[in-house]
Amino acid sequence: MTRARTPILFLAGASLLAVSACTDPATVGQPNPNQKAQQGALLGGLLGAGLGAAVSDDKGKGAAIGGVLGAAGGAVYGNMLDQQEAQLRRELENERVQITNTGDRLIVTMPQDILFDVDSATVRPGLRADLMTVADSLRDYPDSTVQVVGHTDNTGDAGYNQRLSERRANAVADVLMNGGVRFDRIQTYGRGENQPVANNLTEEGRAQNRRVEIVILPNAA
Repeated sequence: MTRARTPILFLAGASLLAVSACTDPATVGQPNPNQKAQQGALLGGLLGAGLGAAVSDDKGKGAAIGGVLGAAGGAVYGNMLDQQEAQLRRELENERVQITNTGDRLIVTMPQDILFDVDSATVRPGLRADLMTVADSLRDYPDSTVQVVGHTDNTGDAGYNQRLSERRANAVADVLMNGGVRFDRIQTYGRGENQPVANNLTEEGRAQNRRVEIVILPNAA
């Protein structure tokens, strides 16, 4: 007997409708304050539906249950990221610190030329306050993993750049831990010159590539 199958994307979309229905009508035509929560619900619904179908004998039922549970969890994480993003934007006063909310993570990007002197892995005293603000936020929202990722431009030896990016990521992580963030939440990575976000042929581009990213990832339930 052939059992009818419910498309996973439809299930995730149906789960998302529950979150979308909570949108305040007064915000129609305005920036949606629930956008990231809804994106999180969709991502969670897709992942949950796929997992539910994979582990259940009844694929349609498993996908439906997984999609609903995944969407609910994704909406919770998206809402948490929205709140943490708002807190960081409110409390970080440095215009050069960038905050990006992708719906499943927050990325706090700090240019290395404000964090460090040239060829140094010692955090400048003036930037420790900004990092302590990030640490305060991480303590307020403890249910996440924190990845600290160092990047350089392509000037000089690639091996040296790799080691420098690792030392700088570790230096930022040390400040966060001094600010009370648990050691077991933090992972550090050095990417050297391997992940540029701009053209290394210009000084402006090289400056954008020299950065430390603090990536905040909500933990799975």
